Amino acid sequence: MTDKERMKTTIDEMKVKGNNLVSKVKELIEEGNTRRVSIRKDGRTLLEVPLSVGVGGATAAIMFTPVIAAVGALAALVTDVDVVVERAVTPAEIVEERDEDAKDS
Repeated sequence: MTDKERMKTTIDEMKVKGNNLVSKVKELIEEGNTRRVSIRKDGRTLLEVPLSVGVGGATAAIMFTPVIAAVGALAALVTDVDVVVERAVTPAEIVEERDEDAKDS
């Protein structure tokens, strides 16, 4: 089984103000484990960007400059949006998360 087949995904949804949208998307891109970012307003998808798993740091900043420009233009038009993030998670990370949840209970 390859690493790609072993990866699972998680989906997180967060509310973001329009003026913080660009910095939040840059942060998500630089994390490197983000597969897809969707920007939604009132249940409608305004922008959906597929990302490469494993691309982070300076490489991401260069590769995704047009995406960040589009997000900036969108941020100028909206006030509050929902950002839906699909992340790649390895089985080891899932186990760690479950262990942390068990400790909190």
